[in-house]
Amino acid sequence: MEDDHVDTIELEVPRYFICPITLQIMKDPVTAVTGITYDRDSIEHWLATAEVVQCPVTKQPLTKDSDLTPNHTLRRLIQAWCVTNASYGVDRIPTPKPPLTISHVTKLLRNLKSPDLFAISLDALHLLATEKEKKNRECMSEAGTAGVMISLITKLSKESDHTMNAEGLSQNLSHALSILYLTWQTVPKKKLILDSKEEDEFIDSLLRILGSDTIQDDVIVEVQTRAICLLKTVMEIANTRVLETLKFDFFMQIVNVIRKRTSPQAVKSALQMLIDVCPWGRNRMKIVEADAVFELVELEINGLEKNVSELVFGLLAQLCSCADGRAQLIKHACGIAMVAKRMFKVSPAIDDRAVHILLLIGRFSARDEVVTELLRVGAVSKLCMVLQVDYAPSLKKKAREILRLHANVWNNSPCMPLYIQTK
Repeated sequence: MEDDHVDTIELEVPRYFICPITLQIMKDPVTAVTGITYDRDSIEHWLATAEVVQCPVTKQPLTKDSDLTPNHTLRRLIQAWCVTNASYGVDRIPTPKPPLTISHVTKLLRNLKSPDLFAISLDALHLLATEKEKKNRECMSEAGTAGVMISLITKLSKESDHTMNAEGLSQNLSHALSILYLTWQTVPKKKLILDSKEEDEFIDSLLRILGSDTIQDDVIVEVQTRAICLLKTVMEIANTRVLETLKFDFFMQIVNVIRKRTSPQAVKSALQMLIDVCPWGRNRMKIVEADAVFELVELEINGLEKNVSELVFGLLAQLCSCADGRAQLIKHACGIAMVAKRMFKVSPAIDDRAVHILLLIGRFSARDEVVTELLRVGAVSKLCMVLQVDYAPSLKKKAREILRLHANVWNNSPCMPLYIQTK
């Protein structure tokens, strides 16, 4: 019996169907000002990432926002060729969607004022913002989407105190927060400007969202993560007046995000925000009063990613500069031990901040039981190691100062090498 034999025909793709960058059939051919046609995704990526912005084929100079003209005729020829060769397994390329226009976004934003069109319009805006199209978000930004979303979020946050229709309210909040967050990603921070009244109301609305217990469980993590990320952005652009007059409730809600471990992204944003606002006014004391030190120790005990641990130690170093901050660290059963144990295990940055924390404790909070605790949990031996490792002279100076301050207590300990005692 003879084996069946099937001839394999290798199709020859017309060369003008091929993108010069990817060498693949173009799905959305566009022509640059140099006259060369490329697939849109390929040339846009090239223009966005190339160090020298020029036409890949002709080497003529281009700009990152060079005009790209859709080549509809070529696209139709490619689609026709795909249909003709469908029997050979060639799939027809879909017709690309037309680019988003400001007028279309404006219409959707206007429709939010209509109760009948609100849900449909908000869903449409959310879909546009979440698509992997940076131009969509840029267009939405130009149409004034951010201002409308800020007003909407402020309104919805006031309604979140009521449980009626909680499911619909939670979904609307989720969409509005996502739209604003994604739209703001395309705008440089220096261009994000809010007037004083709008800024205060928006901060209060985000704090209400963080403290709300009526948001549906299936979206609460997403909603509160977006809220804390937006709050961090607002703090980055806020003026001195706002930073110096932050209320105690602000810090309670931020520390609560850390306590609840809302999400990794939310915790990281909360830590960075607390670091950023620490130097202003009485913020450091308010952070301590919100039990931040206790929560930071609890957070670090569980082990964190390197970049998050560095944020924790950076914030602890600032909080321990005040007496109440040091008292909270010492009061926690694992406070000093945690600082000592994390040294030499994560990064040089953490070692530097840990030594600084121990120096502050050694200088200003060194009661007899604290000095004994430093020895018992291994902090003294770690400080001795700092002197033996290739660290910066400034760090060694701090470690040496701590050891000298309490040498009369630690001299008889085997943790103190003889050569260090003599020094």
